[in-house]
Amino acid sequence: MVCSSNLIEAPGPGKAAVGIEIPNREISSVYLRELIETKEFAGSTSRLTVILGRDIAGAPVITDLSKMPHLLIAGATGAGKSVCINTLISSILFKATPEEVKFLLIDPKVVELTIYGDIPHLISPVVTNVKKTAGALHWAVKEMEHRYELFAACGAKDITGYNEIMRKLPPENQCLPFIVVIIDELADLMMIAPNEVEDAICRLAQMARAAGIHLVLATQRPSVDVITGLIKANIPSRISFAVTSQMDSRTILDMGGAEKLVGKGDMLFLPIGVSKPVRLQGAFLTDKDITTLTNFIKDQMSPVFNEEVTQVQPEPKDNNEKQDDELFSQAVNVLLENGNASVSLLQRRLRIGYARAARLIDLMEDKGIVSTYEGNKPRSILVNKEQFNQKYH
Repeated sequence: MVCSSNLIEAPGPGKAAVGIEIPNREISSVYLRELIETKEFAGSTSRLTVILGRDIAGAPVITDLSKMPHLLIAGATGAGKSVCINTLISSILFKATPEEVKFLLIDPKVVELTIYGDIPHLISPVVTNVKKTAGALHWAVKEMEHRYELFAACGAKDITGYNEIMRKLPPENQCLPFIVVIIDELADLMMIAPNEVEDAICRLAQMARAAGIHLVLATQRPSVDVITGLIKANIPSRISFAVTSQMDSRTILDMGGAEKLVGKGDMLFLPIGVSKPVRLQGAFLTDKDITTLTNFIKDQMSPVFNEEVTQVQPEPKDNNEKQDDELFSQAVNVLLENGNASVSLLQRRLRIGYARAARLIDLMEDKGIVSTYEGNKPRSILVNKEQFNQKYH
């Protein structure tokens, strides 16, 4: 028997036998609407109820984001990652009012999440400027710290306990909404500001659950420089769509299997506390469905944005700045002598690590000495030796 791919289940669930999963020749679509109408979704009381799809037996798979409490989604281009994010957002929109759940959407690719612009559930406009994303994540960290101060003041342990206390007080004491931070293309952020982004993600992943802040990270480049060990250790729930190699599957799930998925919404879901992933066919909804849903919600209420979200700047780390200042002039001279600006050149010539060399390049960009990052195009040096000496000596 010939098939495009298969997964071996050894042993089969509840049986002393080996099972072989063979994909159907024709993939049957699983539509979001049919899952919204199920008793499992209707009976769920959580405002963060998320529809994922159906398992291999056809049973609906509906989970609670607050119990995950953070989610990593990865897969090759076109495998279904963006559709999964859309079903996740839409599921919550069907369950929660703008007072109950707020979204912070970060979309470096510009085109994926802007369809949700101006819905009242947004805490700020969709963040598409990569340089503002570190500030948006830093705002989320500050909001988490502020919430813990509020909890301590009234003796609550988490957001649920705090909101129960607030409901017993006069109306001017407002309940806190859940905040879902969604990043659709983590790789872009890790290229521009790896240190700030990784630090903020790890702090939120470690501490934000009780404060009612949940992370959903998505990437189509599941490499170890994007999904770092620190990020992976702090985000226990993961979804993998079809990937090109077993190495990519191991990076996401810590095991192989995702390289044998057939694409088009075929996924492996590894929830927190489970050792083996579950194979699902992801729920599907069209762009037209999303537009209909968002237009209906926009007609009910106008958004009220928090202007501070993208204006907060990450605080500089004093120790690192002092270290960088010691080598700053030397690093600039190395680039001027060689005529090109690269992190690897500074690593070799100054005998320093990648993180410190990258910080020095970022510092030069801030001071206008080298051009901004432009993908595969090398950075240009914008000053000559005389101009640098006049300004900094």
